[in-house]
Formats: sequence, C-alpha cells, structure tokens
Amino acid sequence: MTDVLQIGLSGLLAFQRGLSTTANNVANASTEGYSRQRVDLASRTPQGFGYGYVGTGVEVASVRRIFDQFGINQLRTSSSSLGQLDAFSSFANQLDDLLGNPNAGIASGMQSFFNAWQDVSNDPASLPARQLLLAQAQSLADRFSSTDSRLNDIERDLNGRIRSTITEINSLATTIARYNDDIVKATAGLGQPPNDLLDQRDQALEKLSALTNMTVLDEPDGSVNVFIGSGQAIVLRSQVLGLEAGLNEFDPSRLDVIYRGGGGSSQLVTSALSDGGKLGGLLQARTELLDPARNALGQVATALALSVNAQHREGMDLTGALGADLFTLSPPQALADESNTGSASVAFSISDISGLTAEDYSLRYDGANYGLLRGSDGQAVALTGSGTGADPFVADGLSIVLSGTANAGDRFLLRPTRLGAATLQTAISDPRAVAAAAPIRTSAAGTNTGSGAVSAGEVLDVSDGALLDTVTIEFLTDSTYSVNGAGSFAYTGGGDIDINGWRVQITGAPAVNDTFTIQSNSGGVGDNRNALQLAQLQNQAVLAGGTASISDTFGSLVGSIGSKAQQAALNREAQSAIAAQAREQVLATSGVNLDEEAADMLRWQQAYQAAAQTISVANSMFQTLLSAFQR
Repeated sequence: MTDVLQIGLSGLLAFQRGLSTTANNVANASTEGYSRQRVDLASRTPQGFGYGYVGTGVEVASVRRIFDQFGINQLRTSSSSLGQLDAFSSFANQLDDLLGNPNAGIASGMQSFFNAWQDVSNDPASLPARQLLLAQAQSLADRFSSTDSRLNDIERDLNGRIRSTITEINSLATTIARYNDDIVKATAGLGQPPNDLLDQRDQALEKLSALTNMTVLDEPDGSVNVFIGSGQAIVLRSQVLGLEAGLNEFDPSRLDVIYRGGGGSSQLVTSALSDGGKLGGLLQARTELLDPARNALGQVATALALSVNAQHREGMDLTGALGADLFTLSPPQALADESNTGSASVAFSISDISGLTAEDYSLRYDGANYGLLRGSDGQAVALTGSGTGADPFVADGLSIVLSGTANAGDRFLLRPTRLGAATLQTAISDPRAVAAAAPIRTSAAGTNTGSGAVSAGEVLDVSDGALLDTVTIEFLTDSTYSVNGAGSFAYTGGGDIDINGWRVQITGAPAVNDTFTIQSNSGGVGDNRNALQLAQLQNQAVLAGGTASISDTFGSLVGSIGSKAQQAALNREAQSAIAAQAREQVLATSGVNLDEEAADMLRWQQAYQAAAQTISVANSMFQTLLSAFQR
C-alpha cells in the first residue's frame, strides 16, 4: 500500500509539473524571445526484492527549453546583415534624393549658368545679359554650398547614430554580462539551466547582433563570451569591455570607434566594425556613400571654378582689362595627424585639372621617404619631384610642397576636393567685368595684294606681360616674314606663330610687303569669342585625363549614388526575406504551438487524474486493512 501510495504521489507531483510547464507555455505564447519548455520525466530508482526489482515511481529529470542552436545562429547572422543593410539603404536614399533632384539640384544650376554664357555671347554688350550671368553664377555657387551643407547635416546625423548605436552596444553588453552572472549562479545552485534567463540572454544577443557583427562562444559554466570586429571581446563572462566614440586623428568633426580593452588599453576598430549590424551599415554608408559623394561634388565644383577661371582670364571685359577669376575657392585641405612628432607641414595645390580625382590621400613619412596612398583602397600613388617649392611632389594633378622636418611615422591627410562645394563663391559683382571678348584681335592690311589670311588668334599665356602689345607681321618674301620690322622667319602656310603669349596662323599665299596686325582688343564690346569658349566648357572634357566633362562627372556621381541606393534597397528586401525565414525556422522549433499545448494539457490532465486514482486505490486498500484489524 505504501509503495502504491508513493508511486501515485510521485506521478501526481510529476504530472503537476507537466501541467504547470504547459500552462506556462500557453501564458507566454506571445512573449518575445520565449522558448517553449518541456518536462523530461525519468523513473525513480527501483527497489530490489528476491524476485526482482520493483519500480518506485517517476520524477522530473529536468525542465528544458526547446531550441535549435543552429537556427539561432542563423537568425543572429541574418539580423546582423539586415541591420547593416537597413542603415546603409537609409542613407543611400537620402543622398539619392538630394543629388538626383532634377529641378533643384546641381545639374539644372550648371545648365542655367552655361545657358547664361550663351546669352552673353548672343549680345556681348548687353549689361542685363551680363548681370543675369552673374546671378546664375551666384545661384550655382549657392546650390553647391547648400548641397554640401545638407551633406554636413547628413554627416552630423550619421555621427549621432554612431554614438547612439555604440551606447546601445555597451548597454546590451552590460545586460549580457549580468545575465551571465545570474545564469552561472542559478546553474550552480540547482544543477539545471535557468531557461527563462537563457531566453532573455539569447534575446539580448539577438539585439546585439542587429547592431554589430559578433561571435558568441559558450563556456562550460553556462556563461558566454562575445567578440566583435576582428576578435575584440566586449563580454568575458561577467566582465564588460566596451566601445566608445572618439574623434578622428585628422578631423575632429569625424567620429571613429575606439575599443577599450583591459588595463586601460585602447584600439581603433572603425574599419574592423564596418561589416555587419547597424554600426557596420553606418560606417559603410560614410565610407562608400557620404565621403565619395562629398569629394565628387567638390571635384565638380573645383573643376568648374578652375576651368571657368582659366578661360575667363583669357578674355577681356568691357573696360579693356583682362578677365579676373569669376569664382573663388578655399585652398585644398591638408590635415596633420595629431600624433605627429615632427615639425613638417604640407601645402598643396591643383596643378592639372585633368588629373584631379575625387580621392583623399594619406601622405606618410617612413623616416627616409614619403609615400602617397589613396584613401579608398590604400594603394600607393607614384610621386615625382622632391617636395620642395622649386620641385614639388606631383601626383594625380596635385602639386605638394613640404616644409619643416618630419619624423618617421608622421602622416598627413590630403583632401583636394572636400571643401570645393562648400567654399565656392563668385568673385565678380560688376557686369562690366565679365570678360566676354578675346583679349586680342587680328587684321590684314587693306593694301595687301596676296591671298593670305590671319586667324582670330588664341591666348597661350595670359600672364605674358606683352600679351596686349601691338605686333606687326610683314612679309619680306612670299616665304619669309619679319616681326615688328625685325628678323626673318620662314613661313609655313597654316603653321603656328607664337608670340607674346598668343598664337595665330596665317594661311594662303601672302605677297611681298603684305602685313598682318595683332593688337589689344580694347573697345571690342561686340566681341563674343571668350563667351563662346566659356559656354562650351560644360561639355568640354577637362577631367579624367581629358575624357570626361564637368557635366559627365556630375552625372556619373548621381548615377553611382542612384545605382547604390537601388541595389541597397534590393539587397535589403532580399535580406529581410532571409531574416524572416530564419525567424520562422527558430519559431518552428522554439515557438509555442497552442494546438500542441492543448493536446499536452489534456495528456497531463489525464495522467494527473490517473495518478490521483492510484492514490485513491491505495487509500481504499489501507482502509480495508484497518477494517480487518478492527474486527
């Protein structure tokens, strides 16, 4: 009777635990991160008799959670990729909307500016046309500045998100470390895993995976270690080693990610965290979208200003003066690493527009030589020259001059175009100063008897002090000529004649004593030759080694950003489906199925009722025995 009672009681208690666990599953059916639990039963140690062993009932071996570690790992991986694509796609769409606006963007402003030059060429003496040109120039400069300002706003937003994401990562790392401590204590206390704590820690790990790419390693005591980046530990059991946002060694307006290790050590991990999670997406958006966009926009603004200024200086305004710069720009930006120990400084300028790229560069001194590396891929760029004022370093259209003394390891960040869009301004406000005319004009004497003709001429060197001096070319014979009455030069029909910074060609068959005059074009208010040259700059190949125009380059920028935005959206959509599938896989294993729980509830209830009946039988047997003794 006692055996029957004990067996019945053991079943009653075990089945009660089964009912409680099933009820707990039902209650948490909608709880995020909850893994359904199952009661594992085991038979008690049997009691031996001479005729054999007799069972003594049942006991609860464990209450375990049902989960698929492989599925959870897949979910973390997909969450990390989705977090990265979410952040990247968001910024790609912002840049696409900003740069691709066909009405309010840069492209329409450039078109209006060059159209205004065409209007000036149609009526070069018109002050209203010149005033409209200056207004369009200022409007274009304002659009560049406004767009760069908006890019600054986007960068500040990005910096804010980097800070907040780092704060979230540190907070989750602290939470995981706390769960580690609680799990270790709970496991040691009962010898069984604390399922709810494990679920909560897994949920924290999943949230962390959405923020950064990570690796989780299990410890025998139930704790986990979490590593990010290239192996930096941010959780070691109950110890937290966090991240922080630090200022870039070159640019204090730019944030880097610093890893704070044990013993107060620190490590720059920005590049190591650029792959995976929201933080990786933010860092990737900065390096692959924002930086290239700002540099390329600056490249367009710089090329526009320098090419327009160069051509404008080759013209003459209504007062008879040579043209001045139409636009102004700040000098290219050279930033020294804050850790430099030498006294060296760098100044550089753009010496060849056709070689100008949208790259940043790192200039490094190894103790013996300087080396130049591209910022986008770290590849070396060939340097010529010695870096002095008389013999500067030359690379990619840049002229680099060093002063002072560098020590080994000193570095400089060169940004040729970063400030181009932000600092572009007009330098002329007087419409009479618009240099629409060519500075020289040519003529043939009315008494010439030959068939020779002289070209309109072109400027080779506007800085030549004798550019506007009058020059007379007189033919001594039909094959030789003198210049201002001096010398004898061989004549080649159509050949270049270069004098005083200009060039002309004489064609045909000049006769003896035929003369041609090249002189200042002062008073040539109806001349539109320089205005025509300026109007054609829009489509003139001045960049990429003379293969791309300013408009082409800006179009490539807009197309590149648009393509990346579209691709990011497609990748995000695909990754979202993968993440949803991974979550469904986890839920299929760990999620609570109410139909299944209802069946389990009925099974446990029936078992519980049967155990209660066993106890009732034991009671009846005991009462019968008592009755027998009472007689």
